[in-house]
Amino acid sequence: MVLTYAVPLFIPGGIRAWPAAWIFLVIWFGFNHGILAWLYMHDSDLLQERLQVETTNRPSWDKILTLLLYGSIFLWLLFMAFDVVRFHWSPVARYLQVGGAALLLCTCYLLFVVFRENTYLSMAVRIQSERGQAVISTGPYQYVRHPMYAAMIFFFLGAPLLLGSWLGIPFGILVMLILAWRAVLEEGALRQELPGYAAYMAQVKYRLIPRVW
Repeated sequence: MVLTYAVPLFIPGGIRAWPAAWIFLVIWFGFNHGILAWLYMHDSDLLQERLQVETTNRPSWDKILTLLLYGSIFLWLLFMAFDVVRFHWSPVARYLQVGGAALLLCTCYLLFVVFRENTYLSMAVRIQSERGQAVISTGPYQYVRHPMYAAMIFFFLGAPLLLGSWLGIPFGILVMLILAWRAVLEEGALRQELPGYAAYMAQVKYRLIPRVW
């Protein structure tokens, strides 16, 4: 996972003095390791679920979209690294880079709230019948049906600003569309297989952004 993010950032110029890239990696992987530690202490069942390499009853489209997502993130980071380190196409003011770091920290906090609320937050789209999966409609799930994906909007805005690439924002929006596509397909599976999900969809009408979509 770390290499997926670190390698494309340092391909254009090697491991060089690029403080924004190191700050990005420290924030993002500090959070990722922190959430694993939190799950170890508070929700070992979810930790085990998220660490599974192979999962049962996972649709093939989800495997394909996951590969597409990781590949797109790799290319997105590589593009921003070439922008910032080599070509300087779209420089960002220093104070806006600080704002990007703040957005990234907001992403981390929102994701933590989602992890705390939903013990069924698997890496894969699948019904966890062995764990008695039920619909989660509390916390952030009162407002949007996919708060984890909604939090990633801040990530795809904040990371380009922090790294210093305006052009990373439209590229990041394209990557976000893959998550939106996954959300739609995921809802189809949940509506068919998870009791009560259709009623939840009728109650909470928006997927990612309240009063928008």
